[in-house]
Amino acid sequence: MSEQNQTNEKDGMNTKDFIIGTFIGGLIGASAALLLAPKPGKELRQDINEQAKVARERTADWTSQAMERGNQFASTARESTTSFARSVSDQSTTLLDKVKDLARSVRRDMEELTESADNLTDDLDGISEEIAASVKKEVEDLQRSVEELVREVELKEKMNNELINKE
Repeated sequence: MSEQNQTNEKDGMNTKDFIIGTFIGGLIGASAALLLAPKPGKELRQDINEQAKVARERTADWTSQAMERGNQFASTARESTTSFARSVSDQSTTLLDKVKDLARSVRRDMEELTESADNLTDDLDGISEEIAASVKKEVEDLQRSVEELVREVELKEKMNNELINKE
């Protein structure tokens, strides 16, 4: 418990104790004054009855004031609690909605990425087939060119050999 709360409790107890002490002291003082005053018995009894009525009225007033304040505190506490609960509920609902929206957004993004990756894979498959076909054609063309070159070389070599043999 903090020092301020302890101080407030002590002040509250001291104030309460002071009020109770003042009330009890007042009653005792009034009773003593009545009992010690030089009055005849009938007059003394009337004064005691009047003082008792006054004390009863004051006690009733204090009791009603205490009840009113207690009801006010209870009402204020009830309203504050209700307001706080409503605020917490609203904030948790808002937070939950944001989390749901975020989850939906992440799912949507994941689906788009998956679709994009599938499309890219399909595109790459098509491109790799095209590249493979192109390379195969180039290799075949190169082989034909080499074969033609070899035939030409063989033909020229044969012609050279024939020329050499004729000489």
